[in-house]
Amino acid sequence: MSTPVIAQPAAEPVVVKGGPTPAQRLTSFMPVIALVALLAALTIADPDFLTQKSLTAAIRTSAPLVVLAAGATLVVLCGGIDLSIAALASLSTVFFAMWLPDLGGLTTLAVIAAAAGIGAIQGIAHVVLRIPSFIVTLGGMSIFSAVALVISDAGPIRVVDRDATNWLTLYVAGYIPMAFFVAVVVVAVIALVLKLTPLQSYITATGYSESAARLAGTPVDRVKVGAFTVSGACAGLAAVMLVSRNFSGSPTMADNLLLPAVAAIVVGGTAITGGHGSIWRSLVGALVITLLRVGLPIVGVPSAYEQILYGAIIVAAVALTLDRSKVLTIK
Repeated sequence: MSTPVIAQPAAEPVVVKGGPTPAQRLTSFMPVIALVALLAALTIADPDFLTQKSLTAAIRTSAPLVVLAAGATLVVLCGGIDLSIAALASLSTVFFAMWLPDLGGLTTLAVIAAAAGIGAIQGIAHVVLRIPSFIVTLGGMSIFSAVALVISDAGPIRVVDRDATNWLTLYVAGYIPMAFFVAVVVVAVIALVLKLTPLQSYITATGYSESAARLAGTPVDRVKVGAFTVSGACAGLAAVMLVSRNFSGSPTMADNLLLPAVAAIVVGGTAITGGHGSIWRSLVGALVITLLRVGLPIVGVPSAYEQILYGAIIVAAVALTLDRSKVLTIK
């Protein structure tokens, strides 16, 4: 005689609480709010600022900064930092000026590839030697600056053949600078790749908790090396944009973009401790920083105070986005 089966009540579904915190939701809107408020303030200070000519000049100026910040954002999302992007961009401008006579139209690709390779080497040094990214890229910044000074004889190298960079001086639809259009395309491509592949979850997991990500099977080391590679490639592209604007390569051409790039990332709401942020937010952050750089003279603030302002912005933005549960973690 068979034993009757007693039906068991269905188990209650387990609800996992998560998602962005209220503070994170607020920071996601802050870059756009800051951009709109800054535009309004500058327009009040100078009614002629809100014209097509002024805005076109501003977004064209922002293009190298957008590209630098986009690449470095990936490293920050992984919980690290790349302090060498500006020095690598300066070195890449020297490479471009030196290689152009021999490589011609291929110089742009060669410079981007070389910068990507240098970024990959930094990433490998970080994951293999277990050296904090801060130290690796700080050393890289010093090395790249010194190499650029040596190979350029500590001076600018004139670019006479401008055909290789003329495409960056064109305009899309008659008023959008090609350099800015390319910068937006770079951001869009990176964002699309992250969305359509497991890379976004890999990067987020690595930034939130590297040890937990390793236990979950995330290829943390490869993700980090990839982030540094993209950061290096973006530094190379930013260098080409700078050369197209200055018609020369210089060992210090991009050095003043390091603080603005870091400021753009944190103003965009990307947590400096990693795991939370967006490439698109860094784009908006770069526009905010560019408007500040352009707007300081308009409101009568001397350019000497620019670095003080960047430092204050970085401290304030980090205070708002910092994940205090990870402040004891050294990365």
